[in-house]
Amino acid sequence: MEGGPCKLPQARNCSLLPHQIPWDFGDPDRSKVLPTSPNKRMLWKDKKIRQGFQGAIGESSHTYRYDVFLSFRGKDTRNGFTSYLHEELKQSGIAAFMDEEELGKGEEIAPPILRAIGESRISIVVFSKNYASSSWCLDELVRIVECRDTMGQIVWPVFYKVDPSDVRRHRGRYGEALIHHEERLKSNGGDSEKVKRWRKTLTKAANVS
Repeated sequence: MEGGPCKLPQARNCSLLPHQIPWDFGDPDRSKVLPTSPNKRMLWKDKKIRQGFQGAIGESSHTYRYDVFLSFRGKDTRNGFTSYLHEELKQSGIAAFMDEEELGKGEEIAPPILRAIGESRISIVVFSKNYASSSWCLDELVRIVECRDTMGQIVWPVFYKVDPSDVRRHRGRYGEALIHHEERLKSNGGDSEKVKRWRKTLTKAANVS
């Protein structure tokens, strides 16, 4: 497993304690943080976010196995932000699916992961700097957006140390990763349409309010 516990950046005009994790590192509004105590049955200090999350879980008429599916790049956030978020969800009594194994071994995403996405009410996508470098993560995202469009699944993007416009417009590391995937697929005789789907899906997911 690559990486270690993430170091939280200093918030502008305020300071965060180690147990306070910014919800959106690209958002200057640093009031949206995880709870200061796992005993508090709330996810964020922001009342609207909390109410929206609880409402999304309680209002659906469908039967789901999980409340939340976490999509993330393991080497970026598994030992930091995502594990902290997963623990807070558990402490709040929310059933969250977090894959225990590092993704990326092979070209095809594992069927159990696809099933877990379809069995979840909400998908939280943690866009980190290396998210787009994993074809598995991108295939996850395609499935998540499909579930949003066909089943009404709620999708919440989190921009962890990345500019949302880089995700939306495929710039920086996201642009480089997509170019690499395109070249790799061409050289291997793979499905060249995949990258087009990934580009469209990244833009769509990054535009979710």
